[in-house]
Amino acid sequence: MANKKDNKSDNTIARNKKALHDYTIIEACEAGIELRGTEVKSCRNAGVSLIDAFVKIEKGQAWLYNAHIAPYEYGNVFNHKPKSTRRLLLHKREILKISQQVKEKGYTIVPLKFYFKNGRVKVEIAICKGKTFEDKRDVLRQKQDELDARRALGHRR
Repeated sequence: MANKKDNKSDNTIARNKKALHDYTIIEACEAGIELRGTEVKSCRNAGVSLIDAFVKIEKGQAWLYNAHIAPYEYGNVFNHKPKSTRRLLLHKREILKISQQVKEKGYTIVPLKFYFKNGRVKVEIAICKGKTFEDKRDVLRQKQDELDARRALGHRR
């Protein structure tokens, strides 16, 4: 068989690196997103920023807030608003499961990345728990230890 390309890695539009630093990811899932015409065109130009974006469950629907999709440069009066609220497309049972976890345990829902999958824009969302300052320092210390160990093994050869 021929090598299959990983759709998620090849077609990534934007990543939320700040979320990986500020939160511990408990569970991740894929969601569709309801976009208008110029929003999709802007996504194809990689005009998306997920900094400070979050997901809220309201009235049985999942909504994405503060995700910045740049205005389409060739758009006209029908161009979209950059920071408008967008509906996420999830099954009802997934929304109920996520909302129960967020209510009971005090977690939050954060978008991790935007990507194309079979020509459609998808969002990877995750249920996260906030890291404390000490947790962040521990992670940085572990990364530095791993880097030092790799360097030490590289010098032996």
